[in-house]
Amino acid sequence: MGAALSARRRNDATKARRPDGAPSIDAARFRTFGSRLRAWYRRNARDLPWRQTRDPYRILVSELMLQQTQVSRVLGFYHRFLERFPSLTALAEARPKQVREQWEGLGYYARARNLHKLSRQVTRDGGEYGGTLPAEPEALRALPGIGAYTAGAVASFAHEKRAALVDTNVARVLSRVFAPHLHPKRSRDLTQLWTLAQRSLPRTGRATWTHNQALMELGALVCTARVKNCARCPVRAVCATYAADVGPVLTRPRA
Repeated sequence: MGAALSARRRNDATKARRPDGAPSIDAARFRTFGSRLRAWYRRNARDLPWRQTRDPYRILVSELMLQQTQVSRVLGFYHRFLERFPSLTALAEARPKQVREQWEGLGYYARARNLHKLSRQVTRDGGEYGGTLPAEPEALRALPGIGAYTAGAVASFAHEKRAALVDTNVARVLSRVFAPHLHPKRSRDLTQLWTLAQRSLPRTGRATWTHNQALMELGALVCTARVKNCARCPVRAVCATYAADVGPVLTRPRA
């Protein structure tokens, strides 16, 4: 009986669909989710160096280093790399061997090669970029090594654009909260998670900076791959996965 009730609650929370295939979520639920998430982040965010800058180059370096690499490993490499190559121009002027040496030990060396290639493309005399990384996600995606997530991250974190981003942590949080039936490794489901990410954004780019950082932080610290720390989660009141076990999902903020 209890298992059947949990399954029914899970289905009821996510069965409605929009024309684009994404789950139909009440706008009030998105607002509650966002406000609680951002309030939690302001109290609990880790002090990470790339969160103290709006420099597009420094943010790009951090995002590429953080791909498939733990934060604790990236911290030392991040500072050393930027001491050696403090700007996009300095990186573009370096030889490939010098760039590779500064990346040595971090792994996934295609990231370093793409970053070096990107720096030369952006700083090329007479080129379309004028030595500056573009601000819009679509333009960023045209550069070597920049996919949809990295483009959204640079646009959001450097330029405070109202841009969505979905990495592993974000996909896990969004699917558990809004659509437990979605699996990020399925292409169609990942597309729907991008739609949810876009719809969950606050109205301004400045608030989006906090929102996107908070999504990733929640997935890294609380709603992890191994453990769902629901007792510590600030958004459990609107979470479909949590509701399937303990109670109904809120559709409106509490007074």
